[in-house]
Amino acid sequence: MILEELEKFGLSRKEAMVYLTLLESGTSVVSDIAKKAQVNRSTSYVLLESLTRQGLVSITDRKNIRLYTPVSPEKIVQILEESIKKYVELVDTAKKLLPELKSMYVGVGQKPRVQFLEGVEGIKTAFEDTLTSTETIRAYASVDDLQIKMPKYFPAYFKRRAAKDISIKAFFPDTALARERSGFNREELRESILVSPEEYAFSSEINIYDNKVVFFAIKEKFALIIESVEISDGFKKMFDLAWKNKKKFTKTSL
Repeated sequence: MILEELEKFGLSRKEAMVYLTLLESGTSVVSDIAKKAQVNRSTSYVLLESLTRQGLVSITDRKNIRLYTPVSPEKIVQILEESIKKYVELVDTAKKLLPELKSMYVGVGQKPRVQFLEGVEGIKTAFEDTLTSTETIRAYASVDDLQIKMPKYFPAYFKRRAAKDISIKAFFPDTALARERSGFNREELRESILVSPEEYAFSSEINIYDNKVVFFAIKEKFALIIESVEISDGFKKMFDLAWKNKKKFTKTSL
């Protein structure tokens, strides 16, 4: 159990075994460490050098004998705290660079981009991109297909979207699951319109936000991200027209 926990801190299984051996034995030579950790001697040298670089082991030479000493376990906490501080600083730097990086990413003259993403993981990647939206997402979605095909991903995604303060307007085919999901509209920052499942049933999903239109083929397991100012603007206007005339599609709005 403790080996698995140490692996979560970035240690390999064998590094964790060597470190625990040293904690139990104290200062030792490599031959004793290798024997107790049940790792061959040449590998032990490599593992000990790695642990030394990570600050978990110190080395001393005494009469031409190299000794390895474990650093106090408190060092693990210190290392993690230093790593957190480092990555927080990197996040701040990345945020400062973001405008310039995005301008480079879009390309000269707002060149359109298309990404094709396959499989369930590809669909997840596309949904993760929606969490970068800087405006209300416009969507056509089938709650039933989302819940059936990706039950572990949803509704946690909805909560994460709300936590980022990204709202959404959506048309759903009117089903029991859609009504149940709409019951969480307030906390999930959603406005939903339920449309007739007989006339407007669909399994695919479309999300429109910023300069992107994302198509999700839930059953066929792929997603398509189109990044284009012109196309996204057109889809937004079509969505807004449908939203404005929602009474023509349904008598129920939530």
